[in-house]
Amino acid sequence: MSNANADSLVASHDPNHPANLICELCRLFYNNGWVTGTGGGISIRKGDHIFIAPSGVQKERMLPDNMFVMDLETKEYLRVPKSLKPSACTPLFLAAYTNRNAGACIHTHSQNAVLISLLYDKVFTIANIEQIKALPKLTEPGYLGFFDTLTIPIIENTAHEEDLKDSLEQAINDYPATTAVLVRRHGIYVWGETVWKAKVYNEAIDYLLELAVKLRQLGVPPDGAIGSERNTRVV
Repeated sequence: MSNANADSLVASHDPNHPANLICELCRLFYNNGWVTGTGGGISIRKGDHIFIAPSGVQKERMLPDNMFVMDLETKEYLRVPKSLKPSACTPLFLAAYTNRNAGACIHTHSQNAVLISLLYDKVFTIANIEQIKALPKLTEPGYLGFFDTLTIPIIENTAHEEDLKDSLEQAINDYPATTAVLVRRHGIYVWGETVWKAKVYNEAIDYLLELAVKLRQLGVPPDGAIGSERNTRVV
């Protein structure tokens, strides 16, 4: 593909074009404190094309011209921006696309995700909280209900992000109802059928992670039965 044709993949006045959306969402996640510095990443799928934010670019300054574009079937890059490196998250994004047919995958370094990964062993669970209703069941139609328990697996971090691929894929296979995987002392990967659903899932999960940390501080089990909080002494 010529340079001109490759550049046309990311040139669009449509605000919903993946290259433009990635920039918008990177700024939003930066303002939320989820992708400080150059950490974290996001990828959006459009047909067989995968749009991926690069490594080493500050998220609040991301531009459409910075985007990598990959062919999902061949795993070959259709566009490589000059002087930029592919995201180390790329193999993890591909795991969500190939194993879950995702439409987008978000990776953040949210402090809530890091903190909760230190408080739980293999899985994080929370129940009987209204915001759970924003998350899909996946293994059957519909969304979780108020009385359901949300379960998110936790995998161990590695020195190099791309080395997380095998353990993330294992977690995806072991927990078919999950739409996210926590990485201990690192952050979280969240995916969805579309970029907008991935965004909603990410926001809902981060809310629940923050709430769970605060509940634990109060001595209230986040996955406890309704009324269990009455056993907590308020000083």
